[in-house]
Amino acid sequence: MATILERNKNVKTPKKTMQEHAEDALYREVWEDVNNEKTQQFIKKYGKYLIAGAIAIMIVVVGIQIGVRTHRAAKIATAQNYEIAMENGDINALVGIAKNTDGTTADLAMFNAYRVDKDITKMQDLAENGKTREFRDIARLHVIAARGDDMSAADVEKYLGAAATTDSPFYYTTCLTIAQKYLSVNDRAGANKWLDKILNDTDAPATIRATAETLR
Repeated sequence: MATILERNKNVKTPKKTMQEHAEDALYREVWEDVNNEKTQQFIKKYGKYLIAGAIAIMIVVVGIQIGVRTHRAAKIATAQNYEIAMENGDINALVGIAKNTDGTTADLAMFNAYRVDKDITKMQDLAENGKTREFRDIARLHVIAARGDDMSAADVEKYLGAAATTDSPFYYTTCLTIAQKYLSVNDRAGANKWLDKILNDTDAPATIRATAETLR
C-alpha cells in the first residue's frame, strides 16, 4: 500500500540506508523463525489429532466409494438374477429375490412368481408385506378375485379399505369391485354407495364409469 509520501508527488520517498535494509532482513528472519517455531509447537501439540482426523476422513471417503460400488454391483446382480428367473420361470428364484431385495424389484418378483404358479398365498403375502403401495393394493384385488366369494360384502369392503382411497392407483377398480360384491348379495344400497363414488367423480376412467352406469 502506498505511503503518504508516495502519494504526494511533490515529496520524494527517502531511500533506506544499508543499516535499515539489514534491520529489515533481520526482522524477516526472526519473523520466519518465530512462525516456524509456532508451527512446530502446534504440530507437536496437535499433530496426532490432525493425523487421526486425516485418517478418519480417508476411511470415510474410501468407505463411501466402496459402499457405492457394492450397492451398484448388488443392484446389477439382482437385475440379472431377476431376468434369468423370469426367462426360466423359476418360482423359487423369484421368491428368493422378493425376500432378499427391497423396493419395487422385490414386489415385482413376488407378483411374477404368482403369475407363474397362481398360488394366491403369494398375493396375500404381497398384500401384507409388499414394499410399495401399488403392489399391495393390486395384490388385495387379486386376493378378492380369488377368495371374495367366500367373504361377506362387509369383509370385502374392509379388506380393500386401504385401496379404496383416491391416492391409490387402483381406487376406481376397488370401488367397482366392492359395488359388485354388494350386488352379488342383493344389497342395492351398499352397491350404490360405491357406484356413486365413481359416477360423481369426473376423473373416473370412461370404461369403469360405463360399467358403473350399467350397474346403477
